Parts: sequence; structure tokens; C-alpha cells
Amino acid sequence: MVVAGCTKCIKYMLFFFNFIFWLAGGVILGVALWLRHDSQTSNLLILQFEGNQAPSTFYISVYILIAVGAVMMFVGFLGCYGAIQESQCLLGTFFFFLIVLFACEVAAGIWGFMNRDTISKELINFYDSAYIKAVDVSGSPSKNDAIKVLEVFHRTLDCCGKGDDSPLFKQVAVTLCPMKTPEHFLLSQSCHVKLIDLFSEKLYLIGLAALAVAVIMIFEMIFTMVLCCGIRNSPPY
Repeated sequence: MVVAGCTKCIKYMLFFFNFIFWLAGGVILGVALWLRHDSQTSNLLILQFEGNQAPSTFYISVYILIAVGAVMMFVGFLGCYGAIQESQCLLGTFFFFLIVLFACEVAAGIWGFMNRDTISKELINFYDSAYIKAVDVSGSPSKNDAIKVLEVFHRTLDCCGKGDDSPLFKQVAVTLCPMKTPEHFLLSQSCHVKLIDLFSEKLYLIGLAALAVAVIMIFEMIFTMVLCCGIRNSPPY
């Protein structure tokens, strides 16, 4: 009787955590879709200059997040059903998926930590390549295209320039930052700083979501093993 009572308790606790896991999958999927279609990042990452597309490394992490959210919802449903039915087969399959997801999350976390500055650096380099052409006084053929690219950066990030106040920049500041008055040019924040802040904030959000999911998955693996042992040791009806 005691074993059966403990099994029932574990079953409902596992169902609760699986339901939370399913909800977390839905939240992560929603956040990933928001990050994919966020106006700030979308406006910048669709830019092209001299035949080169703006670096889209950020979207790799977003697409991974979309896939993880969708798989989490499926696995969460599988876990809920397996817990209610007390099926060792379903719970074993659920546990296998949890292990795979957890391993993928750890690998993605290590990759993200090692490349946490790559996204902003790539876009800063893309910005600088357009900036050099835009301030070129010799009349580069791609100068007009470069100015259009910088206008998108400046309008989207509400910034102006890359933090310098050189005489050359002051000469073209009115063209590069048409939304700002001359007295606001030097008060404007550097686009380099704005890019770092933009992607640091979004990667921080992704990291928090991944940490929360990892904690839930650890509890689920524990409860799944306990429930499987309880089902195996419970007397047949």
C-alpha cells in the first residue's frame, strides 16, 4: 500500500513537471519566434552591402531555439501521457528524449558561451565596412549604398557613428544621421555600443530560458526514474 501510494504521488508530481515542461516549450517557442521577427534585429540582418549579406549568426541560435521549443512541447505531452498511463515504455522513451535534449542544451550552451561576442563583432565589422565607404571623400562608387546601410543602423538603434568625433565624421554627420541635429551628434551613443547592448540583452534572455529549462529537465529525469522503479516494484492488480 505504501509503495502504491508513493507511486501515485510520484506520478502526479511527474505529470505536474511535465505540464510545466510543456508550457515552457510553448514559451520558448514564442520567445524564439519573437526574436526571429523582432523589428530591430530583422531590420539589421536583412541588410546587404557590396553583395554581402549582413551576418546572420544570431539566427542560428534562434532557429535552434524554435526547434527546441517545438520538441519540448512534443516531449512534454509524451511525458504527461506516459505518467498518467504509468507506461514504462512511454516513460522510457520520454527519458531518452530528455537525455538527448539535455545533451543538446549543454552543447548549445557551451557553443553560445564561446561565441557570445561573435554576433555583435560580426555586425560591428559589417557596420564599419559601410562606414568607411560612407565617409570616403574620394567618391567611392558604393558610397550611396553605404549611406543607406548606415541610415538603417542609425534609425533602428538610435545611434550615430562609431564613437569618434573626427573632423571627417563631422563633415558627413548630417548626411549619415539625418534624424539628429548637429548639437546631438556628439551626444549620441556609439553604434558599436548599441550593437553590443542589443545582442547581449537578447543572448541573456536566451541563456535564462535555457537555464530554467535545464533545471526542470533535471527534476523530470529524477521523477521519471523514480516512477519507473515504483511501477516495476508495485504488485500487479
